[in-house]
Amino acid sequence: MTDTGRRPAPPGGSLGPPARRPRLTQARRELIAGYLFTSPQVIGYLAVVVVPMVALFWYSFQEFSALSGSSEFAGTENYQRLLDDPNLPTVLRSTGIFVVGLVVLGVPFALFLAVLVNQRIAGIKVFRAIFFAPALVSVAAWVIVWQFMLLPDGAVNGLLRMISVDGPNWLREPVPAMVCVIVVQALKGVGINMLIFLAALQGVPKELTEAARVDGAGRLRTFRSVTVPMISPEILMVTILMTIGSLKVFAQVLLLTEGGPGYETTVLAYYIYRQAFGNGDFGYAGALSVLLFLVLVVLTGVMWVARKRVVFHESD
Repeated sequence: MTDTGRRPAPPGGSLGPPARRPRLTQARRELIAGYLFTSPQVIGYLAVVVVPMVALFWYSFQEFSALSGSSEFAGTENYQRLLDDPNLPTVLRSTGIFVVGLVVLGVPFALFLAVLVNQRIAGIKVFRAIFFAPALVSVAAWVIVWQFMLLPDGAVNGLLRMISVDGPNWLREPVPAMVCVIVVQALKGVGINMLIFLAALQGVPKELTEAARVDGAGRLRTFRSVTVPMISPEILMVTILMTIGSLKVFAQVLLLTEGGPGYETTVLAYYIYRQAFGNGDFGYAGALSVLLFLVLVVLTGVMWVARKRVVFHESD
């Protein structure tokens, strides 16, 4: 008797057709579902980030006419103008002063407020809400109110006259104008940074602070040697966010000083706006935008590399 290689037929029945394998396995179904769930984010990223970035680089090599809507290839002419622009050094200096001033003022101030509202006292939630309130106000409303307060006959100079001090023309003198722009922006964003630091402070193990006090460390020493190292990742994050945000500040400068006096408060983002929509020079504005992008990348990279020196127990 020879073996034909077939399965024996079941008793009382015939051998049915072989079972079909499913076209989509469970792994493939999960993969397709993952693509479908992430596709809105990917499409949005491509439409809002990638496509405008490509268009930006394309504009930076074009000579664009806003009146006719035509453009022609200009090569590296727009980038050459970066080296010949007499106003760009002042703009870059103003940008650097604004970034450094905002970070130096904003980070310690937000941390100071976070320490204050981290106390367990009656009514502390009210103070948290008060300090966070500026973050909920629109930028335009916030800046316009400060603009009226900083006028020569405004509320700020009125308060100074009460103590026999003649205040300057805050928005029309170089140094006071830059100070005002920095302070107004720092107060606007302090609430969000305060909440970040508050969450970090509440995550510090109490055992560490209690052990430091048992060893004889005072409040200041405990804060400097225990609390600050434990919240150093959040300090670095807030610093990076403030640096990136300060390089993109536009409405505050437009509404407060319009970049004046001269170019003393003209930061790079506002200078790009003036070139594009004030002068209609979209090609040169594109080259300036590429410069801003490179500055952002370099500063972020430097701070990220430096994290191993400033962040407690940070590794590669």
